[in-house]
Amino acid sequence: MHDIEYLKKLALIGAVNKTIKVSSSEFQKHTVASSKTAARKLKQLEEEGLIERKIVPGGQLIKMTGKGIEILKNEYREYSSIFSPESDRLELEGNILTGLGEGQYYVNIPGYRKQFEEKLCFSPFPGTLNIKISGNSLTVLNRLLELPAVQIEGFNDGKRTFGGGRCYPVSVRGIEAAVVAPERTHYPSDLIEIIAPVKLRDTLSLKDGDRVVIQIGKRVWRAKNERK
Repeated sequence: MHDIEYLKKLALIGAVNKTIKVSSSEFQKHTVASSKTAARKLKQLEEEGLIERKIVPGGQLIKMTGKGIEILKNEYREYSSIFSPESDRLELEGNILTGLGEGQYYVNIPGYRKQFEEKLCFSPFPGTLNIKISGNSLTVLNRLLELPAVQIEGFNDGKRTFGGGRCYPVSVRGIEAAVVAPERTHYPSDLIEIIAPVKLRDTLSLKDGDRVVIQIGKRVWRAKNERK
């Protein structure tokens, strides 16, 4: 059994969101290994920083670390891309509204703008499209935020320090765009900002309250990757 399989078994018995108490012999029942091998693997997972472990009378307290959880998430994403019939095309739906302008703030600062142009392969219009995601699309939004992101690095311009963020390539009615996700934001989790090479409101004749569909998926990401 590979190390990641032991990690999966720990997740299945609850070690992702809480600390569990388990002995090596108890854990062995969830694997095909001997009790001795199970104990050795748990120690190895701890040494690799994938779990936190504390020996106590009657067993050990175990909880998965962020690093361990991320490994399982990556595994999940890979299997999802293979077996999910909808994985080649996902859609977000929401309504246009006026936002706080955080994304616009990003776009107009040279240190950010240069990165957008180099990493997204388009020169963004100096403004953003703000969308409040509908309840039915929140699960899809969470899936989008689990995808590998285009990282926008923080920097110091000699006067102040600017934080980083992430971008997720999407398309809106066939127009290439990107969701901007600053590391620090005042926005609620169901509100996103989108940048594009054109003013989307004017190009698509959009106004506050209008319903809009955002496409994400493998095709969008392949196109971006091929242009880098």
